[in-house]
Amino acid sequence: MSSSNTVLITGTSSGIGLATALGAARAGWQTVATMRDVGRAAALMDAANEAGVAGLIRVEPLDVTDANSVAECVKKVVADYGRLDAVINNAGSGFVGTIEQTGLQPVRNVMEVNYFGVVEVTHAAMPHLREAGGRLITVTSVGGVIGQPFNEAYCAAKFAVEGFMESLAPVAATVGVRVMVIEPGAVASEFVASQQIDIPGLLGAAGPYAPALKHYIERTQGAFRSAQTPEDASAPIIAALTEPEPPFRVQTSSWARGFISTKLADLDGAAVQMVTASWVEERQH
Repeated sequence: MSSSNTVLITGTSSGIGLATALGAARAGWQTVATMRDVGRAAALMDAANEAGVAGLIRVEPLDVTDANSVAECVKKVVADYGRLDAVINNAGSGFVGTIEQTGLQPVRNVMEVNYFGVVEVTHAAMPHLREAGGRLITVTSVGGVIGQPFNEAYCAAKFAVEGFMESLAPVAATVGVRVMVIEPGAVASEFVASQQIDIPGLLGAAGPYAPALKHYIERTQGAFRSAQTPEDASAPIIAALTEPEPPFRVQTSSWARGFISTKLADLDGAAVQMVTASWVEERQH
């Protein structure tokens, strides 16, 4: 049991998730850092020891695509700590390709992790977040606002997450739960490397799409050379845990804000939330 606030974070073996777990612990949160393969926890715990916060971080197995794994992890956290004050949905996977050549299975796979995994964790956590008056924070992407070439599956999943959370937010607010989405742009992390993209093979199999794919890859490689660090990207996530009046939507960099401003005038989500909140609040007569 602990009187400290407790946060559960998914996908913490590398990148934004790892940096967020460290940041939450530095801020004094009891941090449950989850990952599908706990054998990959060494990088996180080495960094936690170096930062002097290892005592505030506990690694737990959680596969967001496995309902039993999600339910058992959430149940264990509440049993051990007595509370769950915040959840940060961060686990995700990417995929590069276009539908004519890939077929549906890769799209289904990406949706399972990036969308249904988020929904599964949210479903398990909401009763406890409601009891704590807590926060549900989900890392989406600028690709959840603007569709990007050869990222049809990834962007579709992130669009779905943004729609889900934007719809849930006013309902959750009526029972005291704050819902937020965090939108990074390019982040220099192992997430990119973990996609294990065989660029020559991809181009060789692209057929009529090869010229467009070549341009896309060149542009993307350039973008990641000046990408935001995971530590910088995690800072707004940590701030979202305690900010008194947090917005629904937060971008992690000025580049991300500029990019999605081409589509969203309502950058922080306040205008949409004001409208939809009125649909579930008692009207004053």
